[in-house]
Amino acid sequence: MENFAWFNGQKVAFTDGQTILQVAKQADIFIPTLCAFMPLNHTPGTCRMCLVEVFDEGDEVGRVVTACTTPIKQGQRIFTRNERVRKMQQLQMQLLFADHDQDCKSCSRHGNCELQDVALFIGMPNTPNHSNYIAKRPYDDSSMGIIRDVNKCIRCGRCVEVCRQVQGIGALTIDNFGTMAGVAMTGAKRWADSTKCVQCGQCTLVCPTGALSEKDETDRVLNMIDDPETVTIVQMAPAVRVTLGEEFGLPPGENVEELIVYGLKHIGIDYVMDTNFAADVVIMEEGTELLQRLKARKANKDVALPMFTSCCPGWINYVEKHAPMIMEYLSTTRSPQAVFGALAKALLPQRLNIAREKLRVISIMPCTAKKGEAQRPTLAREEGLDVDAVLTVRELAKLLRRCGMHLKNCKPMKHDQNLFTEYSGAGAIFGTTGGVMEAAVRTVYALTHNGETLNPIVFEPARGLDGVKEAEVDLGELGTVRIAIVHGLARTQALLDKMSAGEVVYDFVEVMACPGGCIAGGGTPRKKNNYQLNTLERQKGIYRIDDKASVRESHKNPEIAALYRESLGEPGSHLAHELLHCEYRSKKSEKSVSDIRKLWQVLSSRYTEPTKKR
Repeated sequence: MENFAWFNGQKVAFTDGQTILQVAKQADIFIPTLCAFMPLNHTPGTCRMCLVEVFDEGDEVGRVVTACTTPIKQGQRIFTRNERVRKMQQLQMQLLFADHDQDCKSCSRHGNCELQDVALFIGMPNTPNHSNYIAKRPYDDSSMGIIRDVNKCIRCGRCVEVCRQVQGIGALTIDNFGTMAGVAMTGAKRWADSTKCVQCGQCTLVCPTGALSEKDETDRVLNMIDDPETVTIVQMAPAVRVTLGEEFGLPPGENVEELIVYGLKHIGIDYVMDTNFAADVVIMEEGTELLQRLKARKANKDVALPMFTSCCPGWINYVEKHAPMIMEYLSTTRSPQAVFGALAKALLPQRLNIAREKLRVISIMPCTAKKGEAQRPTLAREEGLDVDAVLTVRELAKLLRRCGMHLKNCKPMKHDQNLFTEYSGAGAIFGTTGGVMEAAVRTVYALTHNGETLNPIVFEPARGLDGVKEAEVDLGELGTVRIAIVHGLARTQALLDKMSAGEVVYDFVEVMACPGGCIAGGGTPRKKNNYQLNTLERQKGIYRIDDKASVRESHKNPEIAALYRESLGEPGSHLAHELLHCEYRSKKSEKSVSDIRKLWQVLSSRYTEPTKKR
């Protein structure tokens, strides 16, 4: 027997166990929501915006319920926008606005606010409490990458859910009571004091208001551009070129690299270069480091294997705070952003005939954690920071708009030539999960097979969006190397648990903190009431760049060869280590000693035994 109900007089079929909101969405019947977030199956019913009036069979008087928490029943009559529902929604919205900071003009979500949208949908009248807060709640800018403005929090809990469900961290919570309630840090008053948060920024992607946002550095960058004594250099991360277009209405995944170059040059940036170049350098250093560790193991020397990638700052933060026992197993190679900064400050002053203190390196990154990475003490030198400012993709869009630029009106323009700009397809795919591993496999395979190119060049086991991927690679005399790729920190912890139990064994592991990798980083464009919506299209865009590249292996990039020939010597040389490698420091406050020892002992066994379960 088919189940059905009526929505505003329209007959709609449904299956047992569904809520009213789920059925309405399937039938394209609009019900406004704020706290309900279907991508995470988060339906707490706290905002009360999804109110509907329901008449069960035989009822003459309806009852108002929340659509997101109420199971639908056979034969019900449901009204989503009648006068009773609208008046109750409007009253609830007035209560939300009563203690909400309505300084919209300065809000990070200005023009892209879900709270404003819902207020419009329900026919919100003028609120009598405009800017009259019942309580003044915290404004926390102590973190290097993210701002928490509780005055804009509507207590929807989305940020809490994504932090717990997707990342498995639980750094965020809703604390306090009544009008003082709002988003807070678990176990800490300030964001900077959190022993849990890794600054991945996934919370900023799901927040419907401006309660959580990246720390805006556009004014700092404008000051650098306008300073006649300063020479500005921009590096652009791999994912930026396939994500920025969405901010200007272009298709997801479209490569807008040359439009970005034009826009940046037009607003006064002196030199536009590319983080992809630095990604190729990372492969040279990280690949060499892996080979050195594998050779040491073959010679029966003590060595830290498996080796974990180190280019994701969210992952590094996770290791330092949650898993310091594996710190020894991290690659010491810096991230592409940090490699670029080091090379730029060390080599470009002579090439450009400019004093180092006048150079300003500005990074465009898809990541909020990159802001903190740029300020790491282990990446700084006596002369100062290697990277002076970090803008997210969203901030770059804001910067261009502030200068009157629209990406659709930009003209294609090439990077500045012969200045850390040429890159291989391998450097480009760093922007997606599996890209670092695939790039490394291409070069490491060639180095162990007398320069022979991996065939096929596309390493399919590393591709796609599966949560955990694994494969084996033949490295000639070094034998078969077992690799794994994981993205999203909840999955990563689950994989570490399996490794500690001896269920899986690997030699080289790529970890990206954000689901999907950098293409879905915490600083990428947001889509209202959606999460990870365009990740697949962005990934396809990254792969298209690789497909079209004339050089697809890092070691074959002519500019990389020239860098080592003219400046660094060989990969892994003393100078390369001084410039391009670093150390990590535990930030763990407390942890069960037995848990740490258990994982430490398994990892330090160097994984010479075969897997127990594959």
